[in-house]
Formats: sequence, C-alpha cells, structure tokens
Amino acid sequence: MPQINRYVDISDVDKEAKKDYIDRHSPFIECASQAKAGEKFPVTVRMGKEYSHPDDTDHFIKSMQLFNETTLLAEASFVSGTMGGQGEKNQAEVTFNIIPSGEKMTLTALSYCTKHGLWECDPVEVTVA
Repeated sequence: MPQINRYVDISDVDKEAKKDYIDRHSPFIECASQAKAGEKFPVTVRMGKEYSHPDDTDHFIKSMQLFNETTLLAEASFVSGTMGGQGEKNQAEVTFNIIPSGEKMTLTALSYCTKHGLWECDPVEVTVA
C-alpha cells in the first residue's frame, strides 16, 4: 500500500518552501453543501489553493479521483504537458458531474503526483434531498 499524504494547514508551517510543497500537492474539493437526488451535481477537484503544481515530463499530476466514502465515483488521468508543459505551473483541476443518491455523501479526493506520490483531502459532507 502506498503512503498517503494529507494536507497540513499551511498557516502552521514555518518555511515557505514547505507551504509550497504541501499546498500544490493537495487536492481540494469545491461543491455545494446540498444536492438533489437524481440530478447532476458538479464537484470540482483542484490541485492547490495558493500554489500551482509543475507540469514537467518527470513531475506532473497523473490522476485525480473522487470517492463517496469507499466508493470510487469518478477519475481523471493526465499526461505530461496537459497543463502547459515544461516549466509551466498551472492548477490541474477537473469537474465531475455525479448523480447523488441516499441521504448524504462524504466526498474525498485523491491525487497522484509522479514524483511525490498519493495525496488525500479532508472529507466534504454533502446533504442529499
């Protein structure tokens, strides 16, 4: 099993380089807090809040996955150059349109960096009406 890294509140980190490393490798979920059952519900997964991840041939975001608890809902894969290529730093992001069911969802995103491994975000609770 690979090591899973997690976001650390960057206000608690002293060195700017460490903040950059943590932020740009962490996926973040953006979505409404309520969804309607049976209707499309957009969920955006974005890499980093303040820093962008590089897009080099040997160092790029290879994939992002969206889970509802332990169920994989969606996945996007990228190749080197998708975000502008060598030396570019653009935020990798993808919007998944899912159809919610049940009474609630606990969404989590995973991302995979080809150089620094697997990263997980904090769960996001969504109420389904």
